[in-house]
Amino acid sequence: MKIDLHNHTVLCNHAEGTVDAYVEKAIAEGIDVFGFSDHAPMHFDPAYRMSFEQMDAYREMVMKAQKRYAGKIDVRFAYEVDYLPGYMDDRVLNADVDYLIGSVHFIDGWGFDNPEFIGRYEHEDIDKIWRDYFGLIEAMAESRLFDIVGHLDLIKVFKFMPRTPIAKIAAPALQAIKKADMAIELNVAGTSPHGLRTGNSRHFRLRRPQARAGRSLPRRDRDVCPLRRLHRVRRLRRPGTYHGELLGNHPFPFPPLCLKKVGLFPTGSEIFRKMCIF
Repeated sequence: MKIDLHNHTVLCNHAEGTVDAYVEKAIAEGIDVFGFSDHAPMHFDPAYRMSFEQMDAYREMVMKAQKRYAGKIDVRFAYEVDYLPGYMDDRVLNADVDYLIGSVHFIDGWGFDNPEFIGRYEHEDIDKIWRDYFGLIEAMAESRLFDIVGHLDLIKVFKFMPRTPIAKIAAPALQAIKKADMAIELNVAGTSPHGLRTGNSRHFRLRRPQARAGRSLPRRDRDVCPLRRLHRVRRLRRPGTYHGELLGNHPFPFPPLCLKKVGLFPTGSEIFRKMCIF
């Protein structure tokens, strides 16, 4: 089964293409379950998310696609929510959705993955940035508000790497994720032509001898990215919403406890082929 749960629409103001175009591409690529999880509205950084007034329109466009393509593909409805205490809104958190992706894009209001603000890295303690990031991931998991951790490796987007071993920095967050029984997304957007968040970074690789090796797919082009083998389908909020378990080597630096569960894949203005084999 091929599943892709992290996709945006034009409402986020940084994606392109219609809902139908995404779904039809997913069908053409053999995707079985395709979820829209656009950036949820909040009164913070409004340029990169829909407004509260657009929530109904967002739901309507996804529901129409769900009905239009019934029998061809399972279309799901969700939000990606920035973990920002004080800004997250009950209208989103209590919405009737299939799942919620929780993501960290800001550290004390700083958009660390935004090229506009990359200069701040030159004046900060990189180890502290990483500790702060995973501290927020830990708090997000402990909040029990979300089903999936979005792009856990986003902090390496501009390749400012810490001196402290990443597994040590991330360990408390990973324990919290495990305790909350959340899925971890494998987001391969870093293999896009921008080349910033490279999926095969040596810093983000775990070797786990006791597990069977994952299989990467050979093709790599604008619409195709290699993924690892997943198995053991489980359910999230609604019947038919899935995540699985990762087998073998993968592009993250974390010990085996971390990848007990993984969820699904990328976002952005391009549609990627996700070969998720269960």
